[in-house]
Amino acid sequence: MRISYLECTRCGEHLAGDHPQNVCPKDGGVLYVRYDLASLKGKLRREDLSGRVASMWRYAEVLPDADPVALGEGFTPMLASREHVGVFIKDEGLNPTGSFKARGMSAAVTMARHYGLKKLAAPSAGNAGGALAAYAAAAGIEAHIFMPKDVPLANRMECDYYGAHVTLVDGLISDCGRMVAERKDKEGWFDVSTLKEPFRVEGKKTMGYEVAEQLNWKLPQGIIYPTGGGVGMIGMWKAFDEMEELGWIGSERPKMITVQAAGCAPMVKAWEEGKSVSEAWADAATFASGLRVPKAYGDYLILDILKKSHGTAVAATDEEILAALRRWASVEGVFAAPEGAASLVAYQKLRASGFLRAEDTVVLFNTGTAYKYLDMIEAQEKKAPPAARSIGGIIGPY
Repeated sequence: MRISYLECTRCGEHLAGDHPQNVCPKDGGVLYVRYDLASLKGKLRREDLSGRVASMWRYAEVLPDADPVALGEGFTPMLASREHVGVFIKDEGLNPTGSFKARGMSAAVTMARHYGLKKLAAPSAGNAGGALAAYAAAAGIEAHIFMPKDVPLANRMECDYYGAHVTLVDGLISDCGRMVAERKDKEGWFDVSTLKEPFRVEGKKTMGYEVAEQLNWKLPQGIIYPTGGGVGMIGMWKAFDEMEELGWIGSERPKMITVQAAGCAPMVKAWEEGKSVSEAWADAATFASGLRVPKAYGDYLILDILKKSHGTAVAATDEEILAALRRWASVEGVFAAPEGAASLVAYQKLRASGFLRAEDTVVLFNTGTAYKYLDMIEAQEKKAPPAARSIGGIIGPY
């Protein structure tokens, strides 16, 4: 077992990593997995990665020592923008199940199988459910997924086809989470909700390792990350600290920038008010379903990262997101999930305000593929004013 211990991010309590744990029993704090990085320093060098498997498991020494449940997740492309010099698009839509959620679920399900767990449960706004269903199928483990009934059709269908037990809920992801919490003990489920177990962070942190490796070990000036639960941002920040401890990078850090939908922006509100935790957002509404998270469990960690990195938080309206989605598709050839397209909105706003400069290297995360959202995008198009379209060669009404 490569894990040294689990550490509570609130009280600093150390817990054993040899059996399944959810959150800190003392204060409900998020648990981080800790490794003996000091003993790896000098032995594990950046150059040693050359020629390794092109997946997140190339960073095996800083991941749990268990037989991976893998479907080809990670090492997604870092695409240089055609429109903005110094901007890169990290395209997580090319992961298995079409989103960055594959990374976290690969690690979580790997450890669930390692621990001998038989039934996993999670609430999901869509893509996490699909990823859990796929990896659970690959591991031969039961998956119980609770989703809002208006999730994208693709998410519902994939969970069904992967053999998961799906419950559609008339409510938001927070309502789904409550149902998992209420039923898990009676049903014998292990809860793999966002930040309610330590290993989804471990999978997501590999995005931080990849950003560094793909930019030749020079971190960018900014990283814009669409934030619902915020595990990707939390994981990357952890990765940067680990890489510094390994001697792979220095103490410099990118400005970490959260982007949320204007119809559900608890982190933006908390940031603007200078608070260290967020309040639950009332009447959350956005077609970017992954951003429809009224309150993130790890909000205290996200806000701390924004502060430490001299970052910021930006809101994007559904209309702005839709326009950015079309812009990226037509200019970059990237058909982004609505959540990912929000990154472009944030970049445009932060360039206009002077927060980001033209010479800054900035990584924009596209967290998933638009192919999972076709029904949501079409419905949003009908609400939006008609855009100029380059449809040619069609005669007659359409």
